[in-house]
Amino acid sequence: MATSGKRLAALFLVTLPLYGQTEAEKLRRLFEAGERAVEADSPESVVVQRGWPEGPGRWNDRSFEGYARLRAFNKEQLSAVEAIRPESLSPADRLNHALYRHRLQAVVGMSRFPSELLTLTNRYQSPAVYMPRLLQTVPARNAAEYGKLLDLLRGIAPRLAQQQALLERGIETGVVQPSVAVRAVPGQLDKLAAAPPATSPLLEQFRKFPSSIPAGEQQRLLREAAAILDGEVAPALRKFGAFVSEKYLPRARNDIARSSLPYGKAWYAAEVRQETSTDLTPEQIHEIGLAEVKRIRAEMDAAIRRAGFQGSFREFQEFLRTDPRFYFTKPDDLLTAYRALCKEIDPQLPKLFGRLPRTPYGVRPFPEVAAPTATSAQYDRPGVSRPGWVSVNTYRLDHRPKYEMEALALHEGVPGHHLQLALQVEMPAAPRFRRRMRVNAFSEGWGLYAESLGEELGFYRDPYSKFGQLSMEILRACRLVVDTGMHAFGWTRQRAIDYMKEHTALTGQNIVAEIDRYIDTPAQALSYKIGELKFKELRKLAETELGPRFDIRKFHDAVLANGSLPLTILQAQVRKFIQEEKKK
Repeated sequence: MATSGKRLAALFLVTLPLYGQTEAEKLRRLFEAGERAVEADSPESVVVQRGWPEGPGRWNDRSFEGYARLRAFNKEQLSAVEAIRPESLSPADRLNHALYRHRLQAVVGMSRFPSELLTLTNRYQSPAVYMPRLLQTVPARNAAEYGKLLDLLRGIAPRLAQQQALLERGIETGVVQPSVAVRAVPGQLDKLAAAPPATSPLLEQFRKFPSSIPAGEQQRLLREAAAILDGEVAPALRKFGAFVSEKYLPRARNDIARSSLPYGKAWYAAEVRQETSTDLTPEQIHEIGLAEVKRIRAEMDAAIRRAGFQGSFREFQEFLRTDPRFYFTKPDDLLTAYRALCKEIDPQLPKLFGRLPRTPYGVRPFPEVAAPTATSAQYDRPGVSRPGWVSVNTYRLDHRPKYEMEALALHEGVPGHHLQLALQVEMPAAPRFRRRMRVNAFSEGWGLYAESLGEELGFYRDPYSKFGQLSMEILRACRLVVDTGMHAFGWTRQRAIDYMKEHTALTGQNIVAEIDRYIDTPAQALSYKIGELKFKELRKLAETELGPRFDIRKFHDAVLANGSLPLTILQAQVRKFIQEEKKK
């Protein structure tokens, strides 16, 4: 695990008096200290984005001491950045300062709540999901990097012990997950522990060595990895799975609301502010959701009429969910169709964008162990020596309809997440924290806004695909209703499922996966619709202010030029763009 010396050195850089330095120099010293802290405490994100840091391969430090040091460090950094006078900075550094302060304010604000005690879910925070994915995506180009992979394998048992200690503290203090959010974890762990070296997801990179490593060295590395897997990793996975099954699940909550936890109402309100980067309350967001559902439903009714369907909305939903024409029967056919669709989108992008990313992206299947509890698709951002990936869920193909594919490809690939995040990674003049910064209301709002660009790019030509796009949009509006409903207003899980069934064309498997996702990550799903509405509002503002001088390519380039931004700062940047265009 990370050494305390490096962390303390990073912290010391912040607390040192910064006499005799300009405000810009002080700001850069803070950025340097922040980078050292990231390398010390969060090596997982460093290796994925920039390559292996110095020293052995390490997992993030998730001990109680690690969290305490990180909280203290962030508070010190916030005090230091707030002491810097932004009026003395250049325009570029004023933006850097504002973003760094916003990030630290959000992190310090959320540190009032013991989120670290809830570091387990069926989905991304399951060790059976995040550990194989990291081991599959880190660089493995030579024997030295494979040695670091072996370090990570050896570090799995200690990392699981850290996670168990956090969960045990949660049991003691009554801060535990709902049972529905963690009940699949023991089965996931058992399946991963049972996989032999020849098929284990943890050893995937040991089955595809680069040719530059001699055959004898390949065999030695594989033998060592297999010995670690059988002797250390598999027993640790089984032990952790038994703890979850025998001790954690019996004490998990039957209720699902964040507000039912100690200080839960304030906790949820803080998560809402963080995820939306606004001051909207759960009550206000609930009302926005109801209004959006009503508006989009009227458009869906019009799409049904264009399809020539004679029947009610519910009958049309049932038709879409059950007619075999809308579903593939082979996983490879689904993947092939997504790849073809992405290739069809790519050449249309210059219609709406002046600047496109150099980083490529691809389409691959979702990890098998996570697929049963996952949604239909997701994007994995690019890192050192690897492209971005659109991961497609091939589990239960009768729940992956063709009419949703265009909207999902536009959202997860281009012009959605890949275009936005790859451009962000390719900002060479920006500080490193800017290149990896993620404001959900921006990133997910952009993804949903990208779906709405489909018609301008020549898609949604048939009424079923258009209905699919509207169904995906109304899903995001429904999220505003059901997420706040469950976490603030006492809705049951079944009530949320029923609401989604009534208003979307999603299949039953997808609806359950969606609702369970909102239960284990409260407020995150609010970011999509709130962000999309802001992008549309700002586009309308620019169109109105600039009239015939409005250029959609310039607008999109300006919106994406600075990476992921809080919505308040995004609005200021768009207003600046409008004024500059007027001067021209």
